[in-house]
Amino acid sequence: MIALLMRDLRLAVRAGGGFGLGLAFFLIVVTLVPFGVGPEGKILARIAPGILWVGALLACLLSLDRIFALDYEDGSLDLLVTAPVPLEGVVSIKALAHWITTGLPLVVAAPVFGILLHLPQGAHVWMVISLLLGTPALSVLGTFGAALTVGLKRGGLLLSLLVLPFYVPTLIFGAELVRRGAEGMDTETPLLMLAGITAATVALVPFASAAAIRVNLR
Repeated sequence: MIALLMRDLRLAVRAGGGFGLGLAFFLIVVTLVPFGVGPEGKILARIAPGILWVGALLACLLSLDRIFALDYEDGSLDLLVTAPVPLEGVVSIKALAHWITTGLPLVVAAPVFGILLHLPQGAHVWMVISLLLGTPALSVLGTFGAALTVGLKRGGLLLSLLVLPFYVPTLIFGAELVRRGAEGMDTETPLLMLAGITAATVALVPFASAAAIRVNLR
């Protein structure tokens, strides 16, 4: 499993779907927002949690179609399905590799990008916590969408349409956690909901993804 993780990390970076792509898109979203809504600090501070979360969500979508595509094209996916390791474990490792190359850089960069949107000082820690809790769910749900569309030509748009509705609860509670933290309100409810969504996703979705892969490869 460790060898598979290292292989996927190398492939993600070499294929152009690694650290730079998601960060560049995230920065573009954060930079363009002030041009659209105006430079007034109070307005930007109010919408900053939602904008940062939407940018992170869309950045995670960019490389989802590559999770299984390269393995499918070179025949490695057939070998992984028939290998003496649980396919659910393989799916989990691929989700972890996607999170390390896409989600983790967003977690690190979010406080810095938040300065561009006048994110309140007290909200930076909550921004990191919310993304750290929520982005693993985005990666795991992304593997499910990638498993459903594996083998389809130009399935990137279909993949986005399939995955986006599942992303909405994470987006809602992630942004709400940051907003409440910035205003000094109670953060227990959105924090627990976000953690619960991620825990349930990590526990259950790999089984659905593995089943979808088996169906598509028949």
